[in-house]
Amino acid sequence: METKTSAYYQRLYRQRLREQGLVKKEVWILPEHTRKLLDVEKQLRQPSGMPITVAIGEKNMAATASLWTTNKLFDALSAIDLFKGGSATVELVEGTDPSLHIIMHDVGDLPIFLSVVGEQIIVESILWPVDSVRNPQVFNEEILRAHKFFPLSTVGIERLAENDFYIMFGALSAESTLSNVTFEIEMLADNVIKATEAFESYLKA
Repeated sequence: METKTSAYYQRLYRQRLREQGLVKKEVWILPEHTRKLLDVEKQLRQPSGMPITVAIGEKNMAATASLWTTNKLFDALSAIDLFKGGSATVELVEGTDPSLHIIMHDVGDLPIFLSVVGEQIIVESILWPVDSVRNPQVFNEEILRAHKFFPLSTVGIERLAENDFYIMFGALSAESTLSNVTFEIEMLADNVIKATEAFESYLKA
């Protein structure tokens, strides 16, 4: 099966937004306001006349006294609006080390994988093959300098199906609240699209 790069999902994502009549605007904010901006952005995508609210404080959706497992996260995520409303779907991939296969339909059907590893939750998505970069040395240096522009996410290299791929991933405690896990998933999806836009000039045609 052909492995699609983040550029493919970026194109689908942009096309879907244009079809919805949306336009792209750039804003500058302090990093600590990132989540508030995402909340406002979601509301501004609704038809005019809908009230716009910004949460000053947020109650946790689910506090966990014990560590999450992949199976518990599957059940919990399946019950929240992101997945119940059709913006995303989640599938439990059984095995020795089970994982979740998440499809972000509102982001061009971008695939994300989530797994619980010990006391950490790892959320990751493929960017592109290493051999699709014109000058990996220059590109790697740029990635290291620009990582702070992608909050909560890191770029790394992972070997998949005998080939090396750049991936973007985030990690959080397995004791995190469900709202924080959901935010990590949505933030990663957003960062993958932004990274593709920021670094597409480094990729081979």
